[in-house]
Amino acid sequence: MTDLTTTPEPVGYADADGIATITLQRPEAMNSLDGATKDALRAAVERAAADDATRAVLLTGTGRAFCVGQDLREHVTALRDRPLEQVWATVEEHYAPIATALVSMPKPVVAAVNGVAAGAGASLAFACDLRVVADTASFNTAFAGIGLSCDTGASWTLPRLVGRARALDLLYRPRNVDAAEAERLGIASMVVPADRLLEEARELTRALAAGPTLAYAGIRASVEYAATHTLAESLAFEATQMARTGSSEDHRDAVDAFVAKKPTRFHGR
Repeated sequence: MTDLTTTPEPVGYADADGIATITLQRPEAMNSLDGATKDALRAAVERAAADDATRAVLLTGTGRAFCVGQDLREHVTALRDRPLEQVWATVEEHYAPIATALVSMPKPVVAAVNGVAAGAGASLAFACDLRVVADTASFNTAFAGIGLSCDTGASWTLPRLVGRARALDLLYRPRNVDAAEAERLGIASMVVPADRLLEEARELTRALAAGPTLAYAGIRASVEYAATHTLAESLAFEATQMARTGSSEDHRDAVDAFVAKKPTRFHGR
């Protein structure tokens, strides 16, 4: 395993066997997002998205929290000492690019939610494809509780997970949603015992990394396209993705392996 961590704090980055593991590492601050952490997280997510050798991504936290969103101690100081346009520039400089990279990268992204995910931290989890959630973890949109709307893509991702009405309820009336309720609502893909979280999340991520990642990228793009286009447009877009994946080595090799009754190995090309 090659450790490619750029800095020991506040975000860890490790790359092994086609999996990039991104770890929020401010447990003493419940992995809240101060300026340095936001810079490092954006760099890590964009690095994973751009690396052709990375076939799947695992995002997690350390300590009691997955991520509780913006570091409010830093934010209070910024509100007092800096012009407002500088304070809120972080939405375009950090939160929006991070969400964009998580949602749009052409490879699967798994969140291992080890503890509370609140505010932008919950939005980070929503932006991932799948969420493996510890049975002791919880979600809280939090934004309206401090007089804010929402960011990090929550307005786009949360309705797609739970529906518009439920998303508005969760955003209007922030509250702790435990792991069991999160699974019922469709936020959690699977709930596992806390002491098995990383093992289960890594096993899932390894399986995805070994799978047809080119097909996953086409599926992901098709689902996102269909969310804002007509049926006719979506069918046409599906055809482009089928043409792309259908001409791939992965598809030809998989068909040959099926006929020969042999295991398939996917290479993402």
